[in-house]
Amino acid sequence: MFLLSAAGTLNGLILAIYLFFSRKNKSVSGIFLAFLLLMLSIRIGKSVFLYFSSDLLHIYLQIGLSACLFIGPALYCYTHASFTHYERIPRAWLVMLGLLLFLVIAAGTAFPYQYHPGAWNRVIIPYIIYGEWLVFQLITLFVLWKNRQEAVKKPLVTSVVIGNFLIVLAYILAILNWIPGSYILGAIMYSFILYISLFMVINKRKLEKQEETDKYQNRKIAEKDALPIINRLENTITAANLYRDPELKLNNLAQKLNIPAHQLSQVLNDNLGKSFSTFINEYRINEAAERILREPHIKIEEIGYEVGFNSKSAFFIAFKKIKNTTPLKYREQRTDL
Repeated sequence: MFLLSAAGTLNGLILAIYLFFSRKNKSVSGIFLAFLLLMLSIRIGKSVFLYFSSDLLHIYLQIGLSACLFIGPALYCYTHASFTHYERIPRAWLVMLGLLLFLVIAAGTAFPYQYHPGAWNRVIIPYIIYGEWLVFQLITLFVLWKNRQEAVKKPLVTSVVIGNFLIVLAYILAILNWIPGSYILGAIMYSFILYISLFMVINKRKLEKQEETDKYQNRKIAEKDALPIINRLENTITAANLYRDPELKLNNLAQKLNIPAHQLSQVLNDNLGKSFSTFINEYRINEAAERILREPHIKIEEIGYEVGFNSKSAFFIAFKKIKNTTPLKYREQRTDL
């Protein structure tokens, strides 16, 4: 039970850190999802260690309980931003969180759990902390219901909101002592919800990728649409001599062009009539041919490696295919001219 409940806490913390520093996670909703996971992990972590070890320091108890005050606002901001698509965090939200942080620090300093456990257990925890969490949870449920048509397309948001409701419900039942074991149930539930949400995200991305692939499959890109891509492709390849990189792959080049890999493959195959390897090898061979004539003192094999081939045989085969002769004969024939 400890491993099951602690696993979600640890993975949630790791995921929160990843989302905070991920370059892809620049949306307002993504930032608040990371913040929500961080606060939940702190709160759930406190529950796990307290349940299995009653000797937990009072400062950790206070930190874990104080994190609850940020869970509700983080959940509301994440849900609202998921349906509103803010370009930046609204100033009102920052003010709200700033005031809340000030109150948490001021109240926690004036009435620390270590010296006022009675006040915390009788008033602060049940009425202020869980009351505030529940109020924000209900407001968030209303936001979800208000956007229920769009929520169908965003199962992750629905999962996060419903999951949080079940977690806070478990803690409230524990305070009321209605269901034995409901306290640790919140931590276990968090682990299940986290893994279910991760599965939904991974599955959603796979479906989106498949849909995008199907969209372009067996459909030639119009010349007017392909021409800008071809121009960008040629400029990108020549600007930094990317073709010289022996590890260059189609996916890497597509990322630099900021287009899907299958779309780049379509442009090469359908519009240019070339495979990716042929397209890249043409640049390599053209440079190699120039250098073979311009630098007769350099070995042909060395030129092959320098233009991007990782073996002598691959260079010779590509050269013969494109120039219809071997590198050595090419040098001899051109020299004689």
